Amino acid sequence: MNVLLVYAHPESSSLNGSLKNFSVKHLEDAGHKVQVSDLYAMQWKAILDADDSTDRQPGARFDPSLDSKRAFENGTQSQDIALEQDKLRWADAVILQFPLWWFSMPAILKGWVERVYAYGFAYGVGEHSDTHWGDRYGEGMLAGKRAMLVVTTGGWESHYGPRGINGPIDDILFPIQHGILYYPGFDVLPPFMVYRTSRTDEARFSKICDELGQRLDDLWKTAPIPFRPQNAGAYAIPELTLRSDIAADQYGFDAHIARGG
Repeated sequence: MNVLLVYAHPESSSLNGSLKNFSVKHLEDAGHKVQVSDLYAMQWKAILDADDSTDRQPGARFDPSLDSKRAFENGTQSQDIALEQDKLRWADAVILQFPLWWFSMPAILKGWVERVYAYGFAYGVGEHSDTHWGDRYGEGMLAGKRAMLVVTTGGWESHYGPRGINGPIDDILFPIQHGILYYPGFDVLPPFMVYRTSRTDEARFSKICDELGQRLDDLWKTAPIPFRPQNAGAYAIPELTLRSDIAADQYGFDAHIARGG
């Protein structure tokens, strides 16, 4: 299988760097082909702007969505964007690895998403009608591929528990897992979390690698998070709200996960 690892940490000798190196070797030793987009090493341009199109006219008004659509359709995207899209087409599975900074991904990784997820590639695809509101949330250009987050954080696991001060980790990651990965069609696997990173000695690092290695071995066997697909009947269209008979006693993020059917 083909695996793309999109990695966002500025220090190669960090815990993240060691885990990235472990994952690449483990996957390759298992016979998989791996590509790594090491965003800091690539000096990835994080800002979405008019320079992302190679045929911009001087003084023309910049419209992020429409310019992205035109550049994607006309083959005039900047080369770095097109190369990352090719990696996504090639991949059977995508791993996003990053430290949790201020309750989200590092800005450089968010910039990768904003620029690579072009209009016509990751969004703005499919028909809009009374029964189908675009190919998204379970459908789309990346449907049939798997995705998983590998996330590190300095906080304790209890800090991110159901009653933890930081809020449940599933809620914190929902905008990434549901909005960035499930939206264009990925089957999203439960995240691999590493807590209390500053307390990682050799013994703990070995244990983390054992657990991560098992998750990598199970990339194509692990059941994905059962997000509700948009166009399969659970949502009223065009309102895009859950039908009144679906998860009637649930609200917020959890209502969009079909737990137990």
